[in-house]
Amino acid sequence: MSAETGRNTEIFERMPVPRAVMTMAVPTIISQLIVLIYNMADTFFIGRTNNPYMVAGASLILPIFNISLSISSLAGTGGGALISRLLGEKREDEARRVYSFGVYLSAAAAAVFSLAVLAFMRPLMGLLGAGSDTYDFASSYAFLVIVCGGVPTVLSNTLSAMLRSVGESRKAGFGITMGGLINIALDPLFMFVLLPEGMEIVGAGAATCLSNAIACAYFIAVLLRMRDGAVLRLCPPADLPTRKSLAGIFSVGVPSAIATLLFDLDYIVIDRLMSGYTDIALAAVGIVLKAERLPLNIGIGICQGMMPIVAYNYSAKNYRRMNDTKGYSMRLGLLCAAVSVVLYEVFAGPVMRIFIEDAQTVALGTGFLRIRVLATPLMFLSFFHVYLFNGFGQGRYALFLGVMRWLAFNIPMLFLLDRLLGMYGVVWSQAAADVLTVALSLAVYRRYERRVLIKEES
Repeated sequence: MSAETGRNTEIFERMPVPRAVMTMAVPTIISQLIVLIYNMADTFFIGRTNNPYMVAGASLILPIFNISLSISSLAGTGGGALISRLLGEKREDEARRVYSFGVYLSAAAAAVFSLAVLAFMRPLMGLLGAGSDTYDFASSYAFLVIVCGGVPTVLSNTLSAMLRSVGESRKAGFGITMGGLINIALDPLFMFVLLPEGMEIVGAGAATCLSNAIACAYFIAVLLRMRDGAVLRLCPPADLPTRKSLAGIFSVGVPSAIATLLFDLDYIVIDRLMSGYTDIALAAVGIVLKAERLPLNIGIGICQGMMPIVAYNYSAKNYRRMNDTKGYSMRLGLLCAAVSVVLYEVFAGPVMRIFIEDAQTVALGTGFLRIRVLATPLMFLSFFHVYLFNGFGQGRYALFLGVMRWLAFNIPMLFLLDRLLGMYGVVWSQAAADVLTVALSLAVYRRYERRVLIKEES
């Protein structure tokens, strides 16, 4: 066993559960929040122009940016969860091959996606709802963030997930955090100092692209400095994992990527429906969709910190520790969600004014945010159960829940409530749909627990 693995088995096997979860989750939460902050920083600084069309143009690209991140879910979530399970089975050599395959897969898939966005830029912007006032802003931002910055962005997130899978949550969190802080520092420099007035969105895109490239370089440097016996060492491309491991990567990674794609399809539908009202409404909901991710990213950070511990102990058949980890993580996530609901209900107006001073945009966004935040506890529970099944290596259950959430509940609810209630129906759709999603998630998990987990424990 390598020195790195030996140090980190304490987190997986012996450290008290609350401390283990917090050790894994806190760096991940911090990095999630920094990622959110630097995503919102673009909106914040663009909002200083008081140009709602520029804000709307940047907001339109959020779903495509998040779709690029689904590529990192393919290898990062699928490969990372498998690496944790393989370590629980003491199969380090196979874990090393899984890591290598995941890195090569992420780099190749990200390059293909970036080239596809470049080739189909105009029809893609039209699909997203870009009009004559927003097209140039949206396409410029997409070129820099997706086309130029796609590969380093995807690799950074994949390598971060791989580091978490072996217990190196601090290194993973530091890299993402560093990239975010650099982005925040570069935004005003590029937007208001180096580039002329009217080019602010180009400056924001260039800052994001460069900061992600620096973060990627950090991860590569960290991995190159690991000892020869470490799990996270690249094998030759021809040294593939076993067929069973390849199936394990894709059985979790593909559902995770699809769930991310469907999540962003939901955002695309929201943008399309809102663009049918006014560009002001589109700008307002764009800010809200970023602001609501603050508590959501905290919840995702908790889930990402929990998953390697659950996966390791599931494979090691330490079901008591697995269940203790699950229970503590769920309580912690629900507490954070409840606090966020209270804070956003009270401070929705000031939150909107952080991003833009336009009175009409602030007024619409304040109402939108107070409605959307009510779904936060439900959204956490939805993601929580998906991460549990990913930790178990049960990607088909995660895929089922993801497909049902977005295709059966969320997106149909968007169209239904839009027709019945107008643009406020679009905003209410998340809470309405997630009531159904959580009920289904609990039922599916209870059924799996009775049929599989309890039987294995006995």
